[in-house]
Amino acid sequence: MSWIKKELAYLKDSLPQVFKGCLIVILATSGLGIAILLRFLDFNGSIIAFVGILIEAIAMIFCYFLVRKYFIEKEESKPEKPQKKEL
Repeated sequence: MSWIKKELAYLKDSLPQVFKGCLIVILATSGLGIAILLRFLDFNGSIIAFVGILIEAIAMIFCYFLVRKYFIEKEESKPEKPQKKEL
């Protein structure tokens, strides 16, 4: 039973990352969703393609801002190389 409590605590601690991951999936598929919706509403294929690509580009920019901290290397986390002592 204790491992269930441990896993639930881990899930509770990682809830912001789970939410962020779900948001990224929604944003990544938003262009396709808009394209399907516009096709269902009988829009022109050129309009569907333009709006779908535009929405997808905007969504990818939002995704970049959500995950940009993973792309930036933190200098304080890098182990410093020991300096050579010259005699």
